Amino acid sequence: MELGIVETSSTLMTDFLQKCGGYAVVDGGFATELERHGADLNDPLWSAKCLFSSPHLVRKLLFSTAFLSCWSMTEYSCLIRQVHLDYLHAGASIIITASYQVFLIFIIQLYYTSLSEEEAELLLRRSVEIACEAREIYFDKCTEGSSDYIESGNISRRPVLVAASIGSYGAYLADGSDGKYGDAVTLKTLKDFHRRRLQILAKSGADLIAFETIPNKLEAKAYAELLEEEETNIPAWFSFNSKDGINVVSGDSILECASIADSCKRAVAVGINCTPPRFIHGLVLSIQKATSKPIVIYPNSGETYNAGLKQWTKSSGVVVDEDFVSYIGKWREAGASLFGGCCRTTPNTIRAISRVLSKCP
Repeated sequence: MELGIVETSSTLMTDFLQKCGGYAVVDGGFATELERHGADLNDPLWSAKCLFSSPHLVRKLLFSTAFLSCWSMTEYSCLIRQVHLDYLHAGASIIITASYQVFLIFIIQLYYTSLSEEEAELLLRRSVEIACEAREIYFDKCTEGSSDYIESGNISRRPVLVAASIGSYGAYLADGSDGKYGDAVTLKTLKDFHRRRLQILAKSGADLIAFETIPNKLEAKAYAELLEEEETNIPAWFSFNSKDGINVVSGDSILECASIADSCKRAVAVGINCTPPRFIHGLVLSIQKATSKPIVIYPNSGETYNAGLKQWTKSSGVVVDEDFVSYIGKWREAGASLFGGCCRTTPNTIRAISRVLSKCP
């Protein structure tokens, strides 16, 4: 049984890419779009705040001092669904759930007077449910404006995968440490921290796990060992981030990090996210030296995140959609096969990427 699951996992991405014509489009920035739709994300949970949509959870949270301003949360899950739909209509074939910042211990610490552990776990499951709902709505109600519309009037259902997002331990710390966790954080610390989230999301109905913004090789090793120990029945991708185009943010070698992912039987893609576009080409070339697995890249806009101010600031590396898309051919030639956007990119970015890839031979 174990061998069968691993074999199925190993072929999921290659089969998916074949159905997509060799290249696939990942969605783009989530928080930016939620804010554009009216969500107030000035909160430690970031975009995951919008998962508080179940009526009984909202009622509890209304009496929590930290959530006195969340009276409109019953509408927020609709915003998440709408952002997923916006990206699907823009041409995305992989949508990533809003679970990146859902750390169970974090939620319970913040709202311990209001939520039980079981209710906190519900948020993880709900993130996948909303993405799956959006996929079904998209399939049922494709319109002339969508990327699947054909001139004859027929709708071609391109495959769509739901990737369950897992953010790093550094995202939980949110202290700008860039993966330099210190000697107190061991391999066991990280495995214990991530285990329950992985268990829940692996059985949530998602098609794969997206380990995102991995800052160091220790956390990559923790993920790889967890996938094996838990005998996870769905595959995963490992996506790292970099500030210099040479190493991951902690200073660890991207080559060593990618090698860890390559050695994991349940990893079906390796790549880079939330990294300035100008660094992607070199990183893809480095990753190619370590793995033959598909390479996924979804850079940010090139802006710089200020962890102290909790906001993005302009920098010399910022690119507009047209410039962002101009990189696609170069990244594709370097070896990438899955393309999307991360923080501060929009459905317009993804639409432009989709159009470029549709013209590729």
